[in-house]
Amino acid sequence: MRKTRVLEMIDKPSLGGGQAALLSLASHLDRERFEVFVGANERGPLADEACNLGLGYLPLPFGKKPGLSAVRKISRALRDSGIEILHTHGGVAGLFGRLAAGRKHRPVVVHTLHGIHYLHYRNKLLRFLYVRLERYLSRRTDAVIFVSEADFQAGRRYSLAPAAKSVLIKNGIDLSRFRETESLEKATKELRWKLKLEPPIVGTVARLHRQKGIIFLLRAAAEIHRSAPQAKIVVVGGGPQEQSLRKNAQELGLDRFFIMLGERTDARELLSLFDVFVLPSLWEGLPLVVLEAAAWGKPMVATDIDGVREVLRNGETGLLVPPANPAKLAQAVLRLLENKNYASGLGERARTTIPPRFQLSAMVEQTQTLYLKLSGASLNQ
Repeated sequence: MRKTRVLEMIDKPSLGGGQAALLSLASHLDRERFEVFVGANERGPLADEACNLGLGYLPLPFGKKPGLSAVRKISRALRDSGIEILHTHGGVAGLFGRLAAGRKHRPVVVHTLHGIHYLHYRNKLLRFLYVRLERYLSRRTDAVIFVSEADFQAGRRYSLAPAAKSVLIKNGIDLSRFRETESLEKATKELRWKLKLEPPIVGTVARLHRQKGIIFLLRAAAEIHRSAPQAKIVVVGGGPQEQSLRKNAQELGLDRFFIMLGERTDARELLSLFDVFVLPSLWEGLPLVVLEAAAWGKPMVATDIDGVREVLRNGETGLLVPPANPAKLAQAVLRLLENKNYASGLGERARTTIPPRFQLSAMVEQTQTLYLKLSGASLNQ
């Protein structure tokens, strides 16, 4: 059987949430039907991980601005590689990729919105312009995937894509990656010793961007430390706010127990060490990291926002607090640290009820079905 060439494209070659979702999808597509490539800006951790998973890697010349030169180069790379299905992930890849795909003799084009970030921009003019841009780009797209019910409804409300092109496919995780094994136990012991991380550990894994609200976790840290002086707050991830957060932690005298580890490839092992997981985001699509924390059975505190509410039930599988509220965040974290039986009950209910609702196999099957439907329609045109 001839294989269909698929390119899963994202802008940055790092290992954030969007990249993790892309790799999970790319590595589980049916290799009998699809020849799968991952594409991003030059090489980086994403390229290494893609190669480890047996996927092709296509370095792409993203520029800082969507100039015609970069679009032409990406268009040439798509043609030279014989890409038949282009699946873009996130705003930048969606812009460059969909322009590069062109209009004639183009591949099937699918775009996933991993959260509709521009709807949360403070600048109203920018929000308006990005909505209009998405409407324009959706005309050059065969399907637009939304990862949560809330985003799907927002897409309809703002007419981001025609109803016939709008598809809801929720994020999913591979549960086999969250089973205790001897190698994982050894890795976590080594990490704990190397990083001098003794419980209790309050942790998060997030891109350090305004969206993730890490500044509010930092502002909650002093109160957490006063009531639980042995606790360490661990932040795993990099991003544009990393240096300012480090500086603020130092200025507040919190840097000895507000520990920023930067971007790491062993985030899964670190997450397994947390006694309480925290996600203080201001907005989300459908956060993979919450699904992963649930798979580990971690007690969780997260903000009461769209996307998160589709995963967690307050008081049943986690605690939800108002966004941008350090006092409430600290209270919820301390409640879990001080009441271990209650915390473990939340974590266990999260483990048994959340992962079955968000399985990677369902996400992959729905995406493959979409690919085959669209590529079949393309061939018949």
